[in-house]
Amino acid sequence: MTSTTTGALRRTWLAVVALGVALAMAMVGTAPAEASPGQAKGERPAHAECNAGRGIPRNHLSIQLWTFNSAIQQHGIEHVIGELAAMGYRNVEPFNYHGLTAQGFKDLLDQHGMRAVSRHGSTSEAGWDTHLADAKLFRQRWTGSGGFASPGIGSYEDVLATAETLNRLGQRSVRNGTGKVFGHNHAVEFETKYVDVNGDGELKSAWQLLVEYTESRWVTFQLDIGWAEAAGEDSVALLREYGDRIELLHVKDLVWNADGSTSWVPVGDGDLDWPEVFRAAKGNARLYVVEQDFPADAFVTAQRSIDFLDCLSF
Repeated sequence: MTSTTTGALRRTWLAVVALGVALAMAMVGTAPAEASPGQAKGERPAHAECNAGRGIPRNHLSIQLWTFNSAIQQHGIEHVIGELAAMGYRNVEPFNYHGLTAQGFKDLLDQHGMRAVSRHGSTSEAGWDTHLADAKLFRQRWTGSGGFASPGIGSYEDVLATAETLNRLGQRSVRNGTGKVFGHNHAVEFETKYVDVNGDGELKSAWQLLVEYTESRWVTFQLDIGWAEAAGEDSVALLREYGDRIELLHVKDLVWNADGSTSWVPVGDGDLDWPEVFRAAKGNARLYVVEQDFPADAFVTAQRSIDFLDCLSF
């Protein structure tokens, strides 16, 4: 046998081996996932058994520190931030500084490689410059509050005046380099309704009126999914209709009780169809903020929520 023939045979044999390896790897990659030892069918898999980041990238995931209000009082803000960083959270959404200065709070986040890209604070026009200075310190992308600005939603005229306040605040924030101003809903913004006498004459929720009477270049919205659903709204329908005005979500889950009331639970433990919600928000939402009001154990809530979101694809 000539050396040329031997070389050709060797190349053919190597090609066959390579093809076999590729086929084996493909079969492994497409095999259905099985529960790990000790994991019941339907139970959440551990992080190592998920493709983390298939759905919501970690840098777009945050957690509202109101979830940890009691835990912060008990353990201290330093402990809470350290635990959240260890779980894999890269962002938090503060509602105050828990005894620290703004600089001290930022230094604490920096120590753990975390950021506060959004924050719930005052929307007082008189103190807006101070609020914007803090927002610039944190390098925020959105500046707002856990509600809406003054004068509120007590009347149709108040809603329109609040929309104008938001426009003024948002313009100042954008020019400050700290992004649009945002408002955050509870149930009342959907349950309060007025006839839009200055518009098409239809009966609309205060939330809808605020969307329609604010400027998209200055104002965006943080849709709290749980509170919207608790108010009887279809959050998927809201995201499909108003998605280009909703850049932030509060990812809050609930269960419907037999008496028609609701209870807050960790994300993924409730009745909401999160893949459908996130599909409706895709392309518009930029920040997904986990929250549970008054959890039995905030650390369990935070861990279960990030486990669920890491393993969710949509």
